[in-house]
Amino acid sequence: MQRHIAKQIAEKITNEQIQEMFNKAKTGIKDWTKTSNVNKGLTKGTAWNILAEKFDVNAKHHILAKTNMVREFGEFLSEELKPQKKDKPEFTPTHQTPKFLMDASQNSV
Repeated sequence: MQRHIAKQIAEKITNEQIQEMFNKAKTGIKDWTKTSNVNKGLTKGTAWNILAEKFDVNAKHHILAKTNMVREFGEFLSEELKPQKKDKPEFTPTHQTPKFLMDASQNSV
């Protein structure tokens, strides 16, 4: 997830919704050795230990921390919080049949 989208979500998300996201991520992630989205030097497991292991629903969390939580585990957000994907317009390329130059041997008829 892109940083600016994660920040927009983090500004309006509640701690209960973050906890719900973590609960879904805990059961949904099968490979904890994959590279983290937030820090490429960490794995998902390490990011979990930093961001989610001691998450307190009653505490006030900094916007940057919430942004990183959403960036890392945002695919497990509830559908109403996920950003709407924009439909790409239908694209039809212009086509012309190629016009090949005739060989000199074909011109001498």
